[in-house]
Amino acid sequence: MDLLCTFAFTNQLNMSSARNILFIDSVHPLLQKELEAKGFICHLQYEWSREKIGEELHKFDGIVIRSRIKLDKEMIGKGTKLKFIARAGAGMENIDVVYAESKGIKCLPSAEGNRDAVAEHALGMLLCLFNNICRADREVRQGVWIREGNRGVELQGKTVGIIGYGNMGSAFAQRLKGFDCTVLAYDKYKKNFSNEYVRETTLEEIFEKTDVLSIHLPLTVETNYIVNHSFLEKFKKNIYFINTSRGKQVNTDDLVECMKSGKVIGACLDVMEYESLSFEGLDKSNLPASFQYLAKSDRVVLTPHIAGWTHESNEKISAILANKIIALF
Repeated sequence: MDLLCTFAFTNQLNMSSARNILFIDSVHPLLQKELEAKGFICHLQYEWSREKIGEELHKFDGIVIRSRIKLDKEMIGKGTKLKFIARAGAGMENIDVVYAESKGIKCLPSAEGNRDAVAEHALGMLLCLFNNICRADREVRQGVWIREGNRGVELQGKTVGIIGYGNMGSAFAQRLKGFDCTVLAYDKYKKNFSNEYVRETTLEEIFEKTDVLSIHLPLTVETNYIVNHSFLEKFKKNIYFINTSRGKQVNTDDLVECMKSGKVIGACLDVMEYESLSFEGLDKSNLPASFQYLAKSDRVVLTPHIAGWTHESNEKISAILANKIIALF
């Protein structure tokens, strides 16, 4: 049966004049539906190994991926027919974009699809932290009724500093509009973006005035461990910190040290540098000491990389990729 399936698959590829698209990660079915309506042939191969993908990649005109494998120079070089790489999500760190584009392969991210989800999640985490909602919820469920010990702080009147003003950073600024706070943003690669939601500023002013810092950056060589002890100590005030970008942008040991010193009052972390570890199979007692500190702290709100992971964003991402792919042909 396996031989017959392999023959049928190969025959379909060889005889079809339509463009063949390889899906190696699951996405919302809207993408497949929209592409097939335009005559594309979609091959859903979620179980293929890296080796199998490398063997078959030369047969495809495009590939759809989330994060299952790394599309490095070696792998991309095997895709001799590739016209595009579509990433269901925002980050492109698992794709050698420079090499792909040098080969004429378009790299298509879909950050527009989960920008709203990330912004809402960041705001939700911050409000939970400010108002002790996670701790108070646990206490009430245990029959413990503490009011004074759970007195919160308000976002109104605070200065929120945003570093990185792309899809995510700008969406977060929009969500803050109704809270009567000052929103400042710095982006090394973008200028003249001040509007009704935000005031463009320098990194120096971010350090001087920020009460709440939220980073919205891609993971690159430049941003790896950008948030470290030296960086955090540059802030004039003690700050709250939000990270919904990538875990490896933050040196967790340094973050914990700054929490212990009081420089970081509290943290909202949807991503952590330990994500490459299989959390499901680890003994909790053997997790890194800094993670254990964060997990036990009432000054921390943690979520498992779900900021952009909503039902709506799942569908939006597929719709956006469908439009981008169809526009290429």
